[in-house]
Amino acid sequence: MQEKLNNIVLIGPMGSGKTTVGRRLAEQLKIDFYDADHEIINKTGVSIDHIFDIEGEQGFRKRESDVLEELTSMHNIVLATGGGAVLSERNRLLLKKSGSVIYLLSSVDQILRRTAKSKTRPLLENSPDKRKTISDIIDSRDSLYREIATFIINTNGKKLNEIINEIQSFLAK
Repeated sequence: MQEKLNNIVLIGPMGSGKTTVGRRLAEQLKIDFYDADHEIINKTGVSIDHIFDIEGEQGFRKRESDVLEELTSMHNIVLATGGGAVLSERNRLLLKKSGSVIYLLSSVDQILRRTAKSKTRPLLENSPDKRKTISDIIDSRDSLYREIATFIINTNGKKLNEIINEIQSFLAK
């Protein structure tokens, strides 16, 4: 069996803070940070919304898997995944063997607040009931996040530094 890599992978629904936490964590650990969605944008030269419009969610998920395969083969990085990355079994296996997988658990209310002004969330964009959409997404993915998580951190009501400190305490064990 291949040895586990030493990456830190952040998973969770959109708006759970993966990019913000990941960027700060990588800064403190003095290692590289990658955001899977940003890597897809860099490779294609277009927005995630545009990929969804042209290729649909299936086309986007294919691109996401390809990027994750590339990123999870790297060493000593912090990786923020897209919220739906766990939908693919292949992605879950890649993420799990990549290193420590940290599930940023967030409430529907917290996600609603964090995504309220966002214009770059294709699954929320045309939703008549954003609360229901977010709730449905969490309900359908929570067990997948938990399946591969090495550590689950409840981010509700916590400041960024508290979350980072909890993650670093876990990693130091």
